Amino acid sequence: MHIYLNGQFVEKGEARISPFDHGFLYGMGLFETLRIYDGHPFLLDDHLNRLNQGLDALNINHRFSREEMNKILQRLLEINHLTNAYIRINVSAGMGEVGLQVDPYNEPNIIIFPKPLPQAGELIEKEAVLLKLKRNTPEGVERLKSHHFMNNILAKREIGESPNQEGIFLTKDGYVAEGIVSNIFWKRDQTLYTPSLSTGILNGITRQFIIELAGKNVLNVQEGQYSFEHAHKADEMFVTNSIQEIVPIISFEGHQMPGKKGELVQLLHQDYRQYCKSLWSRHCLRRNEQ
Repeated sequence: MHIYLNGQFVEKGEARISPFDHGFLYGMGLFETLRIYDGHPFLLDDHLNRLNQGLDALNINHRFSREEMNKILQRLLEINHLTNAYIRINVSAGMGEVGLQVDPYNEPNIIIFPKPLPQAGELIEKEAVLLKLKRNTPEGVERLKSHHFMNNILAKREIGESPNQEGIFLTKDGYVAEGIVSNIFWKRDQTLYTPSLSTGILNGITRQFIIELAGKNVLNVQEGQYSFEHAHKADEMFVTNSIQEIVPIISFEGHQMPGKKGELVQLLHQDYRQYCKSLWSRHCLRRNEQ
């Protein structure tokens, strides 16, 4: 498998970066994961916008455009003979002296990792389990998709390797936050609920897309701070991320739900299939309606 490293396409076993990279020494780095469907990088604009905002917050002097990134991605697909793929875009601060740096980082390390994926289609159900470990607070003003992932790793160790479960964090104040690698939604009556960014969650790209889809389908969406008891009474529940898409929940701490048979999950999944091979940004949904 070939990866992209600072302007070159190299065999993954040959890739090297310096131990003085501040992404390694101090966690100064960001990443994005996205999915490619039949050659199309779904919601690439949204991923790059979030990445560029994060780079600004970390004082890393580099910005990505759709044209630049899509050219790299298409070449990676070609070299690795891929059509459907997992993509991780990783940007670390680059080399620096040992010690905390205030000055901007001007030579970041840019690495893009591809992995083959099968064609998407069938909904895969999971159980949601409440984590004992609480969600940590963001390092800065808002949570970045950064190299600081220990809270997630410890949570994964808590529930183990089961592929059929997703752990759900509560905040230290007891509000529902997010999954280990996902955002969470639940439906009660005619309203779709999801934790607000004030809980310290990551503003997932698929989260934002689902909120747009719900609006397109004239569904009331409420973002707020919700207790476990509120979520536990859900009629339907699902979690989202850019690789697994929409994951229906069949049970949450003993409360059974319809999973992939849920009407809302089926509606959103149908829309997802419609847009995943063509949409560059969630904002395109609004333009399509005009």
